Amino acid sequence: MHSTLTEHARCLYGDEYRDTPACAAEHREHLFVEELTFADPDAILAMLRELSPHLVDGLLPVWIRNLAYRLVLLQRPDEPELMREAARSLWLHGPDWDGVAADLERRADALEGG
Repeated sequence: MHSTLTEHARCLYGDEYRDTPACAAEHREHLFVEELTFADPDAILAMLRELSPHLVDGLLPVWIRNLAYRLVLLQRPDEPELMREAARSLWLHGPDWDGVAADLERRADALEGG
């Protein structure tokens, strides 16, 4: 069993910066997605920031990154800087997500009164 969401993601998807640890746990994507779905925002952000410290890197699939940011924003809907971080990630994977990224930036600006 994995002790953290980050560890589970590292075992399943790998890590550009560290070796994938030897692990006897079952590595099925649906089990990871289930864990991600119910993870607290701090655990999700830790995973994103450790496995993709520069946003443009990392081995997490784009759809996992998008889902992770969506789940964090649902739990922390009023954090402008977090919205901007999610938007920066989405801009990297456009143009399909450009509208969502722009909307997040507008919402962040509105929350800050700008």
